[in-house]
Amino acid sequence: MPAFPSRRLVALISGACLALLAGCGSSSDSGSDGSASASPASDSAIPVVASTNVYGDIVKQIGGDKVSVTAVISDPDQDPHSYEANTQNQLALSKAKVVIENGGGYDDFIDRMLKSGNNSSAELINAVKVSGKTAPKGGELNEHVWYGFPTVAKIADRIAAALGKADPASAATFTKNAEAFKAQLTSLETKEADIKKKHGGEAISITEPVPLYLTEASGLVNKTPADFSEAIEEGDDVSPKVLQETLALYSGKQVKALVYNAQTSGPQTQRVEDAAKAAGIPVVPVTETLPKGKDYLGWMTANIDALAAALDK
Repeated sequence: MPAFPSRRLVALISGACLALLAGCGSSSDSGSDGSASASPASDSAIPVVASTNVYGDIVKQIGGDKVSVTAVISDPDQDPHSYEANTQNQLALSKAKVVIENGGGYDDFIDRMLKSGNNSSAELINAVKVSGKTAPKGGELNEHVWYGFPTVAKIADRIAAALGKADPASAATFTKNAEAFKAQLTSLETKEADIKKKHGGEAISITEPVPLYLTEASGLVNKTPADFSEAIEEGDDVSPKVLQETLALYSGKQVKALVYNAQTSGPQTQRVEDAAKAAGIPVVPVTETLPKGKDYLGWMTANIDALAAALDK
């Protein structure tokens, strides 16, 4: 998504205020309002702030009950680009020993708060920088790096190292937990390889670049006109010409599946979804934050399994 708020998404969350609640290491559920649930945490737990519940959950997987995690954004209807931080956010950041942001323009509110706050000692983990991903020549960076499992493995190692620095006595535990987490990521990469073996080179379409690291690792080719996905990502209107080119992917059965960002739907993406369904082309919804009741590994497993099932039809 772009480094600035889209008009549509600003309207979606105008007036909304996140209640920032500290969750303990053993809980990854969300409250009924979408904010992170809170559980009692040990006084000695390492305070961690994550920009979204995606990174918050990964910290919990590695830190267990030795971390107290606050995920700033955990509501699927919240857009990080247009989120306005509040005093509770600033308070949590002022106490954090470790802070995790996505970077790449995705969650700039974290940097703004750190600059305006008084906590210069927190260790900041920037997922995009850890990934080593850069914008392609003449293109834009796809900042949705948590859909790339090799990147998430690197992030897990950085989290373990940062937690170990904050609590040296538990460093070996954090490293062990990170290794167990990465082993499960390897299982997800195996699922991607299975899709590539069966469907490598097949065409898909998207509404936004959110799932591209996953679909590319699965050997799939994105046929969506760049002008369409870029306009949707930025909250702009798609031109009639580009919209017709996109709709032709479905009427002409040029793609095997539509991978749809369910968090930023609108009239034009609805037309695309309707066209895919009318043509009998499977639609695979994805999201940018954890669905209620899911942890990272369960969420990504469901995403890959849904994609594989769609392609197998």
